[in-house]
Amino acid sequence: MRGQYKTVQRKAIIDCLSHARGHMTAAAVHAALSESGHTVSSATVYRQLEKLIDEGVAMKSTPVGEKSACFEIIDRDACEAPHCYHMKCLFCGRLIHLDCDEVERLCAHMLDKHGFRIDMTSTVLFGTCKECSAQSADLERRNA
Repeated sequence: MRGQYKTVQRKAIIDCLSHARGHMTAAAVHAALSESGHTVSSATVYRQLEKLIDEGVAMKSTPVGEKSACFEIIDRDACEAPHCYHMKCLFCGRLIHLDCDEVERLCAHMLDKHGFRIDMTSTVLFGTCKECSAQSADLERRNA
């Protein structure tokens, strides 16, 4: 029964992160689970989140301007290649899968020319997504 309880908690955490738009802090995951009636300690949430990261199911990052680490489920359907590249929008917080040969060329260049091996399993490119860029351009046009 105890193993099943942990499985239920793990599934609840994965479901919570999967339905979130963007990232969530561990405290936000704990609060959301508590509000939905799940009995889970904050220590269990932290432990399970770290396990999900170790297993490559979730990603941990600390967004610019935030003090707490945030967690997000990695889209496994999009991440089947040997390397899984991601971009993170600084405005909406969305984690976007990047399937681009140019990234692999950049990694090869960095190794060949600079002797620096990039660990792309834990690298996220930060910037502005297409949708947020379009919204920003619309605002600029309206204010002009």
